[in-house]
Parts: sequence; structure tokens; C-alpha cells
Amino acid sequence: MSITIRTATPADIDHLVAWNAAMALETEHKHLDEAVLRPGTEAIFADPRRGTYLVAELDGIPAGSLLITYEWSDWRNGDFWWVQSVYVAEQARRRGVFRALYEAVKERAMEAGAVGTRLYVETENTRAQSTYASLGMERCDYAMLEQIF
Repeated sequence: MSITIRTATPADIDHLVAWNAAMALETEHKHLDEAVLRPGTEAIFADPRRGTYLVAELDGIPAGSLLITYEWSDWRNGDFWWVQSVYVAEQARRRGVFRALYEAVKERAMEAGAVGTRLYVETENTRAQSTYASLGMERCDYAMLEQIF
């Protein structure tokens, strides 16, 4: 079994859209509207300042992905790299796919001079939290708040 990580291309959009929809349903029991999700995914490729998708391939077959977005920190004079839209196909889980994706994020972030990585996770998703902790991530002192328009 070999895992390779690459930057996504527009040819990956169908996988990315399907995986984002599956992730929302599995983790938050939300049905995403593809008429909104697809253009939202395509927007990353239209403007790379919005972020970058990485794709993991398991033996040459797409097996998972994540999105990296950027948050400037004036306090630290550098970017945090946010890990978002994480999904590993069911048949590829527990095989090191996310670990490989996250290691690629860390490596690229450090090469780019980022000050750290961040992600958010559903409070009830203890399995994911355990995985993130095993990779060296720690709970931070911030609560996340939002207002949707």
C-alpha cells in the first residue's frame, strides 16, 4: 500500500464535491446543496488566495482530501494554516491516509513560514479529536462563534 499526496486539480472537483457532501452528512447530519457546494469548491481553483485542496491517493486511487485556508495573525506576524473539509473515503480509513495528508500540510506550512496549523472539529466527534491529538495538535483556549448571513 502506498499513499501519495498531491495538490488537487480541477479534474478532482467531482470527488471533492462528493466528499464534502459526505463529510457534512456524516459529521453534522447536514445535507449540502450541490448548487452551492460545487461553485464553492470551484472557487478555490479560480482564486488560489482562497486556499488549496490536497488529495491523497491510495495505490493510485483518490482516497481523501482536505482544504487548506489561511488566516493572517498580526500577533504572530504570520499565517495560520487552517485544515478544513477533511474527508477520507470509507474504504481507506484507518490506513494512514489522514496522517499522510496532515504531515504534507505541516511540511508545506513550515516551508512557507506559517506560524502553525489550526482546525475545528465537532465537539461530539471524539474519534477525530483523538486522531488530531495523536498528531500533536492540542485543544486551544478559544471557543468558536459564528453568525451566518
